[in-house]
Amino acid sequence: MPDCQICHSKKTIDGDESPVISAIMFGLGIFGNIAALVILEIRRRRDSKANDRRHRGLFHIFVISLVFTDLAGTCLITPIVQTAYAWNMTLIGMAKNSNSTSSACQYFGVSMTFFSLATMSLLFITALDRCFAIGHPYLYNRLVTKKWAYITIPVMFLMCTLFCLLPFVGFGIHVQYCPGTWCFIDMDPLEVADRVYANLYATIMLVLVLSIVACNGFVVYQLFRMYRRRNKQGSAMKSMRTSNERRMFVAHEVEHLIPLVFMTIIFIVCTMPLVVR
Repeated sequence: MPDCQICHSKKTIDGDESPVISAIMFGLGIFGNIAALVILEIRRRRDSKANDRRHRGLFHIFVISLVFTDLAGTCLITPIVQTAYAWNMTLIGMAKNSNSTSSACQYFGVSMTFFSLATMSLLFITALDRCFAIGHPYLYNRLVTKKWAYITIPVMFLMCTLFCLLPFVGFGIHVQYCPGTWCFIDMDPLEVADRVYANLYATIMLVLVLSIVACNGFVVYQLFRMYRRRNKQGSAMKSMRTSNERRMFVAHEVEHLIPLVFMTIIFIVCTMPLVVR
């Protein structure tokens, strides 16, 4: 039997497997997200007196939604891994009888799919917001409000939920992977519908990744153009107020761009191996 098939059906965890790495990742995930929430709150209070408070608040809504989503994913998924190690049972082994499908494996697969899609979608929305703000500032100031975020985020969560529930109607399947502590979409299914579902997931993730990179690249390009334009202003008659406002705007956008770039790199590193597979 192929190794992957053995992983799909094994009931116990090998004795040489250690929960240390999973526990460390869990601790770092909790600490990182809580630290991010604290920093965001400090930043929100610092910016509360700014004139463009409405649009800074819009970016804050997207980022804090992203952090809460990632934190929720960490808290709802990782404890199952630790439980499997503690009981020395795989997710399939947690089923009441050998003929039943493990609800733990189904839950883990759905959760993994949902939170990977949701976090990447939120990162895309955040990057698109910055791209629109710096590329078309006039339209952005006229059209974009906090209501846009309050509508977009729930719709995005609903679409991710519907996609993740498709395996329950026969379109896609979740299987267990070694060492038996996690389940995910079957990346090499036999049925055509299951293969289409796996490829559809990979395609969506790849499009989101490329779109995020493109949006961030566009923002970097626009900021570089603004920086060069400001440096080429040689006339002494230029308004110092205008120059200072432009400098503050560029610095403000760079502050937004830096966390976006770091989050993009982290999520790409975490998701691309599955997407490529």
